[in-house]
Amino acid sequence: MAVLVEATSVIVRREKLEAAYPGGWAGFVADCPNKTLCADHHLARIGFMSPVDVEGLVRHLEVIGLVFLREGATVDIAVVDQMRGPTRPCDWLEWGHVDIEGGRVATCRLVGDAESRLITPDGWQHGKSLSASYGFVPNGAERKSLKFLRHDKGLDVYLSRLTGKEVFIGRVFGSREEQDEPSDFGGEW
Repeated sequence: MAVLVEATSVIVRREKLEAAYPGGWAGFVADCPNKTLCADHHLARIGFMSPVDVEGLVRHLEVIGLVFLREGATVDIAVVDQMRGPTRPCDWLEWGHVDIEGGRVATCRLVGDAESRLITPDGWQHGKSLSASYGFVPNGAERKSLKFLRHDKGLDVYLSRLTGKEVFIGRVFGSREEQDEPSDFGGEW
């Protein structure tokens, strides 16, 4: 099976997660920081729109004993960009694209898994997804192309200086404007 990859996805080996996470799989599901979780028998995936949020989950998983990187390669956790794939070498994931009704989506599956069924978050619809409509602002460039307006119900709301329209960045760990230091945890690692 394959799990959907949108925005920046944190993908975790499910067997490692079930063994290490307090409360196992049920504990992880209960603690999931947003509604983007999807999982097959081998992988669990959560998507984020901010490098700060990616870093928050990766650090949390490291605290409970999972390993992100060893000698520059992923071990239990991978960070996968919707447009460019894994951000670090990852010999246990296959990243690619599949055609679905309405378009094409990025996916990951465990190396050697031959089943082709796509797993998406509950309620996910392609037409309302980042796969159908995706915008990317490189880390640090948001101050040039976006004007921060407000933080509202888990979203940072910006005014695009290019289009004059509001754009939204889903946030888990507080507003980007509330962070003391901008994070470079994303993009090139």
